[in-house]
Amino acid sequence: MNDERFRKTKLAVGLGIAGNIALACLKGIVGFAAQSSALLADAARSTSDAVRSIAIFMNIQTQAMLPDEAFSKSEGKKLPVSTILLSLIMLVLGVEMGLSAMKSLWAGVEHAPRIYAFAAIAVSLVVKEIFHQYTYKLGKRLHDQGIITNARGHRFDIYSSIVALIGMASAQMGHFKGLSFLYYMDPLAALVVSVLVLRSGIKFMKDTLHNNNDHVLQQEDAADLIAAVQVMKGVITVDDLKAREQGHYVVVDIKISVNPRASVWEGHELSKKVKQQLMKRFQHVSDVYVHVAPYDAGFPYKHDVDTEQQDFPSVIH
Repeated sequence: MNDERFRKTKLAVGLGIAGNIALACLKGIVGFAAQSSALLADAARSTSDAVRSIAIFMNIQTQAMLPDEAFSKSEGKKLPVSTILLSLIMLVLGVEMGLSAMKSLWAGVEHAPRIYAFAAIAVSLVVKEIFHQYTYKLGKRLHDQGIITNARGHRFDIYSSIVALIGMASAQMGHFKGLSFLYYMDPLAALVVSVLVLRSGIKFMKDTLHNNNDHVLQQEDAADLIAAVQVMKGVITVDDLKAREQGHYVVVDIKISVNPRASVWEGHELSKKVKQQLMKRFQHVSDVYVHVAPYDAGFPYKHDVDTEQQDFPSVIH
C-alpha cells in the first residue's frame, strides 16, 4: 500500500474508531440516565463498530510494518487471531444486550425514556452520516474497496440508531397518549438492535476465518490482470503473476520482462506504470509488487510488440 493510500486509510479508520468510542460513551451515559434500553443497545452497537474498526486498523498497521514476503507467507495467517478475539467481544455485547432487553420485557416496563435521550440519538445520526459520507468518498477517490466497506459499516450503524429512535419515540407517544403498552417498544427496539450487533459479530468472524487462508485468484480472473499489463508499451512478456485475496483487497505480485538494454531508471519507471495501470483499472486491487527482469530470448516473443524495439536502448516512449 503506497504512502498516501496508507496515510488516508489510517486516518479514516482512526477517525471511525474515535468517533464510535465517543458515541458509545455518550449514548451509554445518557441511556443509563434516561433509562432507555434502546439507547443502551445502540451504544453497544457503536462499541461493536469501534471494535471492528480497531481490527481493520490493526490489519492495516501490520501490513505496513511487515516485509512483503513475510506478510504473504506466514505473518498474514497470524493476523486473524486478534480479530477473532475482537469479533468475540462483539458477540458478547450482542448477547448481553439481548438478555437485558428480554429481562426488561419480562419484568414489565412502567415508564418511557426521558425526553433528553433523543438528543443523544440525534447527535449519533448526524455524526455517523458525516463519517459515512467522508469515508465513502475517500474510498471512491482511492479506489479502495476496504474503505468503502468500512463506510457501509457507518451506514449500518445509522440504521440501528433509527431502530432505537423508533422504539423511544413509540414509548414517548405512549407516555403522552396514556397508552402504557407502548412503553414496551423501547426494550423491544433494544432487542432488535442486539440482534443487529450479533449479526455483525457473526459476519465479522466468518469473514475473518475466511481470510485466514491465502486465497489465490482463479486463473480466469488473473488472466484479466495479465492481459492489462501485456499490452503496455515496454512490457515484452509477463513471466509470472500471483494475485492473492486479503479480505476485500487483492494484492498482485507480477514479474515482467523488458528490453535488456533498458536502464535501471527506465525499468523502475515502467514498474510504476504497471502498478498504476492495474490499480486504476481494477478497483479491488489494493497493491502491486512489480519485479522487472531483462527479456530472455529463450521465451516466446510477444506477438504485438514491434521487433524494431530491440534496436533501441530505451523502453519508455
